[in-house]
Amino acid sequence: MTTPLNPPFRADHVGSFLRPQYLLEAREQHAKGAIDAEQLRRVEDRAIAEIVKFQEDVGLKSITDGEFRRTYFHVDFLRQLGGVSSGEPVTIQRPDGKLELAPPVMKVVDKVRHVKDIQRADFEFLKSQVSAGSTPKVTIPSPTMLHFRGGRAGISREHYPELDPAFYDDVARAYGEELQSLAAAGCRYVQMDDTNLAYLCDEKMREAARQRGDDPDELPHRYAQFINKVAAYKPEGMILGIHLCRGNFKSTHAASGNYEPVAEALLAEMNLDAYFLEYDDDRSGDFRPLRFLPKGKLAVLGLVTTKFGELESKDDLKRRIEEAARYAPLDQLALSPQCGFSSTVHGNDIAVEAQRTKLRLVIETAQEVWADA
Repeated sequence: MTTPLNPPFRADHVGSFLRPQYLLEAREQHAKGAIDAEQLRRVEDRAIAEIVKFQEDVGLKSITDGEFRRTYFHVDFLRQLGGVSSGEPVTIQRPDGKLELAPPVMKVVDKVRHVKDIQRADFEFLKSQVSAGSTPKVTIPSPTMLHFRGGRAGISREHYPELDPAFYDDVARAYGEELQSLAAAGCRYVQMDDTNLAYLCDEKMREAARQRGDDPDELPHRYAQFINKVAAYKPEGMILGIHLCRGNFKSTHAASGNYEPVAEALLAEMNLDAYFLEYDDDRSGDFRPLRFLPKGKLAVLGLVTTKFGELESKDDLKRRIEEAARYAPLDQLALSPQCGFSSTVHGNDIAVEAQRTKLRLVIETAQEVWADA
């Protein structure tokens, strides 16, 4: 069995890493006005150079900047689109006493448009640090993040009396211009991070969508059409994937549920190259939804948790890959951690060294399952 020459690779990852303490301190200093943006960026550059070396030393072929320039996986990007605003994220205490992130509802207050290059300078620095033979990857939030949390109420009726097609077309065009900007800088691997499709696997979240006026059975198909509008702008030679997450704030999750309610729309209807799917515990359900995976696409199985440091058994990982291969061909599968290690600046409840150990487990397992990975 051959190793994909293009990403995703047999052993891949979602992208975010725990921030070093000196970077967290610099961000606090910047928030207090003690250092300016240029000084903060120099600290970020140092941290990114280190995390690039970390990934390459571990043996990964796809390399990210760890999302070290972001506070949240989605807010920092979406705020830079014209016509978009938001409040500040807050944390709430759940009944079990654990803290849970209550991210801001993104609001569309004007026509959505691409007013500047958002990730290009960040990508160019990342690319300058990555060795030959490795592929730099950019992670951006899914465009659905501009709709699901707020629904119709979060989008200006003045500027979008009807959402379809104007709103979806404008957002897709803005994303398309960002993809073109990245491609012009040499980027060929982009991953969109999406919590909303995973949330639509959870009955509580589905009911919340109903309360906002959306049909949770129709919404996955509408989102498939939405994401296809973005994919239509994908530059030639670029791999465009999506990652589904049920919540990853300080090792907690916000939703549970089998992929079945969204599987057909996600796998069979979206014109994407790859799907990073959470499968690290029972809350993700079984592998039957993979039966919808068409030829030519890759499902990256997130079997290794990033929430806690306990190391998975290699034999268990191999067994689960075999189970998945009952529903999708083995040569259309790959392996990764279930999510990033730090979807927000706060990070998960896991040690830095555990990041290394888990990534090495992913790589070693992939090499043994796909012999030439």
